[in-house]
Amino acid sequence: MQRSRATTIFIHAAGWLVFLVFPLLFMNKTQESSSNSWYVVLSPFYWLFCLTYISLFYLNARYLVPKLVFRKKYFRYGIIILVLSGCVYYLQPFDNLLLHNLAKGHTATTGQAALPEHSFADSDLAGIKGLPFGPLPHQNLRMEDPHLKPSNTVILIHQSGNIDLVALFIFIIVIGLSIAVSTVQKWQFTEQMVMKAQAEKAHAELSFLKAQINPHFLFNTLNNIYALSVTQSGKTPESIMKLSNIMRYVTDEVAEDLVPLQSEIDCINDYIDLQKLRIGKTTRLEVEYSGEVKNQRIAPLVLMTFVENVFKYGISKHKTATITVKLNIGDNRLLFFCQNVIFPHAAASKRRGIGISNTRQRLQHMYPGKHRLEISTDNDLFTVNLEIDY
Repeated sequence: MQRSRATTIFIHAAGWLVFLVFPLLFMNKTQESSSNSWYVVLSPFYWLFCLTYISLFYLNARYLVPKLVFRKKYFRYGIIILVLSGCVYYLQPFDNLLLHNLAKGHTATTGQAALPEHSFADSDLAGIKGLPFGPLPHQNLRMEDPHLKPSNTVILIHQSGNIDLVALFIFIIVIGLSIAVSTVQKWQFTEQMVMKAQAEKAHAELSFLKAQINPHFLFNTLNNIYALSVTQSGKTPESIMKLSNIMRYVTDEVAEDLVPLQSEIDCINDYIDLQKLRIGKTTRLEVEYSGEVKNQRIAPLVLMTFVENVFKYGISKHKTATITVKLNIGDNRLLFFCQNVIFPHAAASKRRGIGISNTRQRLQHMYPGKHRLEISTDNDLFTVNLEIDY
């Protein structure tokens, strides 16, 4: 936010600097001496010209457009714009700047007394040295009608009967630019608010999904330990220790958006060891890891959910089955594969787990465009292929 504000200030400062320099460049083209720039800068008409349009720009961009245009008060806005254009017509900032510069330039180059700014006409301007046509023959610029000389030293701003078309044209450009800038700022603000709302919604959904996964995972694991305790198995203490390791991971680290990949693998190993305590000889287990674990990080319980699913639905007490879990670890990509046999009693079960559906949503939140999940049930085999780019 601070960087964006600093960029905006820099752009505005650079733009107005160009605007302030442009009249100086333009006026120097009409005179032979470059020293006339100081006369222009010290002239009140120069600052009248610059401050008029700077004030109009920010008045329109900061107040009129947000308060009137964005609130659909078009009629009131149109009236105010007409009033402002009338003020520009009265001030005549460009014509006054031009006439004042020509008078000062004539004084600097010829040494003659400056002519009154308000007494210039088109025929007079043509006679000043430096204009395209040059001085008219036998024309004495110091000869003036006494009635045209001002009776006091007050600077006259408005020239009666004169329309400053250039000033009005610049007025239209400034108003248009200020409307464009204000509209772009409103669009950027609206886009930021939408992105913030979407991020907050995604975070809330992710927190809800995690809250669902933890009790679901704990419920299934406790059921397994309960089965061991009922049979008074000597492996019950070991299973409780494994569960303690799993719950430490689930309660301490799963609250984070990303966890070390090694922590997820340790949780999978403890869970598989826990499941080995209850599966019979009819189930064959194939677990394979390849690659090197370094500093990779992953969303918690993403892989664990699929491992839990294969043990939940891929074991039968009466039929042989094979459970396969494979993990290939790369520096920038992770490949996960698991497969189990689909048994009729599991397919016909009315109780549906929420783990896979939640994991699918979490992957969409955590890895948008950076993951590929394929789940198939061909040949009575439940197969999961997951690819994640870190």
